[in-house]
Amino acid sequence: MGKDLPPFKLAYSQGTFQKVQSFLPSFERLVAEHRRAFNQQVAKNKDYQQTMRKARMYISHFIQVMNMAISRGDLPANTRTFYGLNEDDSRIPSLVNEQDILHWGENIIQGESKRTMKGYTLITNPTGAMVKVWYENFRDAYTYQKTLEKMNTRSVTELTELRKQADSLILAVWNEVEEKYNDLPEDMKRKKAMEYGLIYVFRKNEISRLSVFEQAPLTLSMTGGA
Repeated sequence: MGKDLPPFKLAYSQGTFQKVQSFLPSFERLVAEHRRAFNQQVAKNKDYQQTMRKARMYISHFIQVMNMAISRGDLPANTRTFYGLNEDDSRIPSLVNEQDILHWGENIIQGESKRTMKGYTLITNPTGAMVKVWYENFRDAYTYQKTLEKMNTRSVTELTELRKQADSLILAVWNEVEEKYNDLPEDMKRKKAMEYGLIYVFRKNEISRLSVFEQAPLTLSMTGGA
């Protein structure tokens, strides 16, 4: 309405119109950024889950192969200590969450490096090098995914604050519109105000008194002073 009507015909002030004009572009930009960050996060999540599954599998298989070599007597039990494992514990450590995978992946890479420097035989199928490849793939994917999550969270927080401003501006417009038409008959006042987006919700006892709206569908909405 502010764009279609000249200022002297507008039912709310030019000052309020300028505030709306100034606010809307930044609000629309932030909404677009939020949608973009959210869509990126969702789109990348499938690849992320696949990379995490592979990293978890390689870490688990490496430890299993090492434990089998120890059981056969091919490696001493203290081999486990190179990777931060208990010498007498053949259980696979928890690899449920991202932090578990990052922790044990790093332990395996460092442990194999220490064993190599001491001249010990490398564990194979998978090798520490293969574990490193999938660990680094996962670490990079994890970092990127967390960046997207932070962007999404930040945009949600900023949108929450801007929505408060949006609600305040809308209410200001609607209150001014109602004030402009306050001297008109009730039915005309509501009809004019609805042109500016005000949708009135009537109580049961009000419907019977407003015959013009008796057959109209009721729409739930924020109202300005109604």
